[in-house]
Amino acid sequence: MFEELEKYKSLEFFARQVVEGFITGLHKSPFHGFSVEFSEHRQYQPGESTRNIDWKLYARSDRLFVKRYEEETNLRCQLVVDHSSSMHFPIEGFGNLQQPNKITFSIYAAAALMELLSRQRDAFGITLVSDKIDLQTEVRSNAAHHHYLLNLLQAELTEAKAHAKEPKPTSIAESLHLTAERLHQRSLVALFTDSLIRDSEWDAMLDALRHLRHNKHEVILFHTLDYPHELQFDYGHRPTEFIDLESGTRLKLQPEEVAARYRETMERQLAELKQRTMQYHIEFVPVDISKGFEQVLLPFLLKRQRKM
Repeated sequence: MFEELEKYKSLEFFARQVVEGFITGLHKSPFHGFSVEFSEHRQYQPGESTRNIDWKLYARSDRLFVKRYEEETNLRCQLVVDHSSSMHFPIEGFGNLQQPNKITFSIYAAAALMELLSRQRDAFGITLVSDKIDLQTEVRSNAAHHHYLLNLLQAELTEAKAHAKEPKPTSIAESLHLTAERLHQRSLVALFTDSLIRDSEWDAMLDALRHLRHNKHEVILFHTLDYPHELQFDYGHRPTEFIDLESGTRLKLQPEEVAARYRETMERQLAELKQRTMQYHIEFVPVDISKGFEQVLLPFLLKRQRKM
């Protein structure tokens, strides 16, 4: 999939192609008939007024559907992207859709979600976070706003590549608390982050996610990692120098000597994160950046369907 889309450098064109392919895949899969254009009608419920029944649709389908108005159909979605330095890994993955880094994958995934939301007439905005909120836009549903956000995301990718070696710390807990307070209407919050934080910071981050839920927001956490390197620690058998992208600290070691302990630690952290997010009714979606965008689009669409 990445190979086919590599030539589409325009975020807008890319997002359209990804979503078109995704919809086609839905119609060929066990989700056949699961429409992403469900925002215009809903099935008539016995006892309701017949005033808003779409009789033309009834003539075509022999089923009763009610027209839904904008205030009934529109969902508000805030797409939150962690753009701290750890998301720049691997550095050579900037703008490379065949082997993207985490920030490239997250930005392109956010663009695809915006295309999906736009087709459903939903309103959406973008938030970029590191140790603070670096950008937060309004939530709107018009075409001009959509185009504006795509330009913002493209500029962010260019800016991130230009400053890839400049440390930008990860400490998103306070940013998520502020986001919870700034969203004055109930929203679906989609967060892209690698959650590569110290053990001492786990409680703070989970408390921030709980704050979003306390304020009646739905939350879906796309836990974004480079699985071959960050989860499986696949670096071969040669001495390797590792560089902390946030502090610049360098460490030389033999990967195979620490691989088992590293994998054990990562698996423990992931299991804990998944368990605790489930306790707070936060949807946890593991995302491997070496795979396609359906792993983001399908859980998001199912979450949106349930929220409606």
